Amino acid sequence: MADYVEGKRPVIEALRTDVPLKKILLADNAKRDPLVNDVLRKARQRDVQVIEVPRAELDQKSARGSHQGVMAETKPFPYKGVGDIVDAALAYAEGHEGRALVVVCDHLTDAGNLGAIIRSAESVGASGVVIPNKRSARVEASTYKSSAGAVAHLPIAQTSNIANALERFKKAGFWICAATEHSNNLAWEVNLKGKIVLVMGNEQEGISHLVLEHCDMAGKLPMMGEVSSLNVAQSSTAMMYEWLRQNW
Repeated sequence: MADYVEGKRPVIEALRTDVPLKKILLADNAKRDPLVNDVLRKARQRDVQVIEVPRAELDQKSARGSHQGVMAETKPFPYKGVGDIVDAALAYAEGHEGRALVVVCDHLTDAGNLGAIIRSAESVGASGVVIPNKRSARVEASTYKSSAGAVAHLPIAQTSNIANALERFKKAGFWICAATEHSNNLAWEVNLKGKIVLVMGNEQEGISHLVLEHCDMAGKLPMMGEVSSLNVAQSSTAMMYEWLRQNW
């Protein structure tokens, strides 16, 4: 099933941030206003094909009815396999005194959060991110934007079974750490030295009980204010930098 970016400004942003686009669909009766002209100019610069189609075709493809006569069809994201992430992390560890980080996202629902996590993971030198292939946020246009382009520089794998993926990392010598507010230990009390898989949970329910059973340890961030928890993207950034601090 094709993914589409809808609307003049969103399509311009997709072109500006180098979202891989297959083609742009332009309504045959679309007014050539400055925004449409900008779409056409940027499409030429990116060598993205523009096809004029009946507006009714855009109406049929639109999920939100907000296409404004312009839609862009994205290319499928080239996901890696879990084995590719394992190999990349082991290779990284060999050249970095035995340290490596992989981030596993347990059924996140917001693609923007996923992008922010990918951005932080790339910033600390993580070797990859693993996400489920069903009932989960995936890489789409908003992910490219919130990751500031980091999705193009970090391997991202999909898996049908998070628990099995964690066991695969364990067999390769990784320790699995869950980031959960239910932990009795603060993040800096947990030993994050070496090869670590950091598991982040769903925005509403956190990490599932099944996935928690496959984790070796858990840590939390202290909450000194009135808000009970941070956004998952903010929490993941803090946890990743604690891993980096311990391995510095």
